[in-house]
Amino acid sequence: MELLSHLPKVWTTISAFNSTIVPALSPLQILIQTELTVPFDDSEAELLVNLIQSEQQCSFSFVELVYVDEQEIIRVNKEFLSRDYVTDIISFRYDDEDNPENNSNSDIEGSLICCAPRIKEQALEFNQPEKLEFLRILVHGLLHLIGYDDQTPEEKAEMTRLEDHFLSKLSLESL
Repeated sequence: MELLSHLPKVWTTISAFNSTIVPALSPLQILIQTELTVPFDDSEAELLVNLIQSEQQCSFSFVELVYVDEQEIIRVNKEFLSRDYVTDIISFRYDDEDNPENNSNSDIEGSLICCAPRIKEQALEFNQPEKLEFLRILVHGLLHLIGYDDQTPEEKAEMTRLEDHFLSKLSLESL
């Protein structure tokens, strides 16, 4: 998959909307390209990244977490995956582009393009706190970057189990 031209690996401009960038020592860069707010703290996202790195024996060198609106997620979905619908998240892994044989889960680079309005809708559909659903989608995307898939019922069940596991490590009061 070629690098997304409109989503550069290193963002040089800040959105006209509110944008948060996690400190440079973190592999996580959070960008909010929608008018909706994201209901979690950077520290919670960073904790999840660290938990996954530790327990899944992987390392992320750079992960863009980009929140967009429905129009943008449809555009990205159409352009790169030939799908014409709203989805909650699209994951792109970059570090294995030059070497598709690379099965290493170290120094992972990727983008997680998330549709904030869809995630908010899902929270209502699943009767979950918004914050929990946003964090679940983050974990889901990180799991995709390290190689997990959800194409079969068994794969979906395993990803859900891992999502629940990592989310259970966060303080329940914060959700």
